[in-house]
Amino acid sequence: MANTHYYEVSVDWKNDRIGILSSPVLADQVTVATPPEFTKGVPDIWSPEHLFVAAINSCLMTTFLAIAENFKFDFEDFQSKATGKLEIVDGKYMMSEVTLKPVLTIKEEGDHEKGWRILQKSETACLISNSVKSRIIFEPEIKVATVNA
Repeated sequence: MANTHYYEVSVDWKNDRIGILSSPVLADQVTVATPPEFTKGVPDIWSPEHLFVAAINSCLMTTFLAIAENFKFDFEDFQSKATGKLEIVDGKYMMSEVTLKPVLTIKEEGDHEKGWRILQKSETACLISNSVKSRIIFEPEIKVATVNA
């Protein structure tokens, strides 16, 4: 695999504070808008702030999946919630922190230590987290799957 990759994304303004994101290599488009917290913001549409947090959270997941596969780690489920904090820092708006709360469901208690190590490696190796100035707060949880009798 090459060491350098490029990802092309275009945005086309449609009206008001709304645009459409697209990429020549992707079939789906994404509608984006100014978030409703700002003047003329639009509710119920993905904002750059949502996409920023989503990029970090989805990177954590894909990194976890790659590392788990590499370690031949069999797990039951992976889910993660992320919250980004937007605030004024040194007179400018900034996503100052992103809190990641992954929940790994393992099949048996004996997998706990390996699952924990893989979660930690995933957080450390996430290339999007490593590319941003935001403070990343990592609050993982591991649960054991319950067996229905």
